Amino acid sequence: MPNSRPSHLLAVLSLAAIAGVWGGGFPATKYCLQAGLSVGAILTIRFALGTAGLGLLMLLFRVPLRRQAALDGLWLGLVLASLFWLQTDGLRFTSTSKSGFITGLYVIFTPMVALLAGDRLRPSHGLGALVALAGLALLVREPGAAWGGWNRGDSETLLAAVLCGFHIVMTAHFSRRSSGWVLAFMQVAVTGLISLLVTLALPSPHGFQGAGAALAKGGTWVSLGFMAVLATTLAFYVQSTMQAQLGATECAIIFSSEPVWTAAIAISGFVPGIKEHLSPAQLSGGLLIIAATLVAELGPRLLRRLQRPEPEEAIG
Repeated sequence: MPNSRPSHLLAVLSLAAIAGVWGGGFPATKYCLQAGLSVGAILTIRFALGTAGLGLLMLLFRVPLRRQAALDGLWLGLVLASLFWLQTDGLRFTSTSKSGFITGLYVIFTPMVALLAGDRLRPSHGLGALVALAGLALLVREPGAAWGGWNRGDSETLLAAVLCGFHIVMTAHFSRRSSGWVLAFMQVAVTGLISLLVTLALPSPHGFQGAGAALAKGGTWVSLGFMAVLATTLAFYVQSTMQAQLGATECAIIFSSEPVWTAAIAISGFVPGIKEHLSPAQLSGGLLIIAATLVAELGPRLLRRLQRPEPEEAIG
């Protein structure tokens, strides 16, 4: 029987594409917040639509819902719900670009969590993580601002980045024994259910109050559709399926390009109402993140080529 598992290259390219999609999720979320939707309303609608999409696809492809995979997805969902609430609420107090950059700090938290889980840390991945951390430091810093411009939203986002590290490591382990479909469906469904229950219990304006006016705007539904279909249904299926081919730290390095995409979209003004500026130092940080990705992916291959012995010339 031929091997049906995706190749390493396909996994790398797929996760790199998902990093770009997730990068677009920051300005889309910011737009919904500015339109008047609460954090809970955004997450409830996003993950309810994502659950419906994944559920329909599972029914279409007749994917079995096995107990072990459901339990794995449940644990992932609890972590995912926590990190998304922190990240989304943080966006109320910080800029789109800065939120993306601080979230990208999971590139350094992931190998720490992976070491605790007993994974092996490749030198190239460790070097890539350090280079990415230096890039993120340049991107986040705001010269002249108190505490470097650090605020409540940045603190919430930093906690979300720590949880991202745990989520990536957990996904790397669970995806090797459980169906990617079930993992994606369960964690998205759990996050949607938790968001619904919490939002129903919150007082105005943090619940569903005022959601009608925000949803009457066409741009709100475009943003929610992007987050639900691409950044949730598609993205979490691809991550749950493809990450089995890669190590947790390697995935973190690939995902470290996410804030670069976020900054590019925020700077371009592509999303209405969101137009941000980055200093030369911050742009340099973005280039360092790209360099970190190349170090992690190309480093081992170049090292193997350098260490490969030259064939001996025939005598005579």
